[in-house]
Amino acid sequence: MKKLRFTLFSVKDAVLAFGPMTVLLLALLFATWYFVEPAPSHTVDFVGGQENSAYDAFAKAYATELAKNDIKVVVHHSQGSLENMAQIRDMDSVIDIGFVQSGSTNQEEAQAQGLISLGSLFYEPVWIFYRSKKEFDSIAQFKGMRVNLGPDGYGVHKLFSQIVDINGLNDGDFQLSQLDNPIGTAAFLDGKIDVVVMSAASDSLLVQMLLQTPNVRLFDFAQAEAYTRRLPFLSHVILPRGIVDIGKDLPARDYHLLAPTATLVAHESLHPALVSLFLQAAKKIHGNANWLSDQAEFPSDRFTEIPVAPQAEKFYRNGPPFLQRYLSFWMANFLERMWVVLLTFGALALPLSKVIPPLYRWRIRSRVYRWYGQLRAVEMALDHVDPAERDQVLAQQLQRLDEIEEKVNQISIPLSFADELYGLRSHINFVRQRLRNAA
Repeated sequence: MKKLRFTLFSVKDAVLAFGPMTVLLLALLFATWYFVEPAPSHTVDFVGGQENSAYDAFAKAYATELAKNDIKVVVHHSQGSLENMAQIRDMDSVIDIGFVQSGSTNQEEAQAQGLISLGSLFYEPVWIFYRSKKEFDSIAQFKGMRVNLGPDGYGVHKLFSQIVDINGLNDGDFQLSQLDNPIGTAAFLDGKIDVVVMSAASDSLLVQMLLQTPNVRLFDFAQAEAYTRRLPFLSHVILPRGIVDIGKDLPARDYHLLAPTATLVAHESLHPALVSLFLQAAKKIHGNANWLSDQAEFPSDRFTEIPVAPQAEKFYRNGPPFLQRYLSFWMANFLERMWVVLLTFGALALPLSKVIPPLYRWRIRSRVYRWYGQLRAVEMALDHVDPAERDQVLAQQLQRLDEIEEKVNQISIPLSFADELYGLRSHINFVRQRLRNAA
């Protein structure tokens, strides 16, 4: 145990020297941490569409992609775009993000409701299928017909109303129904409905089936460019000749279509780090070429009336954040959030690293130096002493010197400072010798 008193390092003195500064540093770091933006949630609620719809399939694809970064995406079902937007803007709803079709709102309403866009994802053309011996070239030719628009939540009814309004018509000029698309399509094929209107991506099974069904015509929006000038949220897209079946030459010519876009919309409270993560997933899911879009055309910050989130704009300009290109999402996010803390730590650690070592050395040496005051007092005790009392005072100081030496021998000190301890002991002997010489 005696050997343990002499070590290379004094833990006790290190704690006393480093402790107050460390506590202060940790307090400052904690205060900085408290005001730093919290980490994103590990769970995100995503609203897609009806079960087994294209929206639902895409929502599940996002869930798969984000699961690779340990984020659970809970997919919810809905009647479509309008219901999705209502749930996203509702602060009492659990929904964080979902698909909304362009044209469902306007910029002023979206800002007032706290909505942000992460960008548009794919075209959802307005497909108008009908049966007729002759080809129609005007919406007015559908006047009086039985037209199915799908359920309210799809947003097709609002879109159809805007299109017919431009043509000087209104909903009352048609016999409108709102059957689910599969049911409405079956009724159309049975002759119970004259026209089917739907807005869906080109990979919709119903769309592909109707494009290949004999005696079913697709309406060609020959005035597509004029429509897009009047309704800016719509895009003019072309269904190329032969894209359905090149061998059978289906369709037999190019068709001009009007297309809103499916947009990824969230509430402004969505954590900024998740914006980049969702867009990285969107590039994988929607970045390939299809019937209507080119390679890497989507996701895009165009075609959306909802304000694009600043983090999304940054993504479109520069790509993923620098750290996320080389580190896992959670590690990159930690460093991105904590750079202020790390900067504070560095700013404090540098000066403290220069202050604390001298403080530690002072604490060790003070165990030795404080005895020199007593040695000096012993040495000066014989000065100006009456000769008659000199022997008595000398005996007292020699006894006191022995007591000092005994206490000094009990000092524990790191070996790196042992020379100063031995120096003190030699100085004690030096003072003792002087006292004896003075006798």
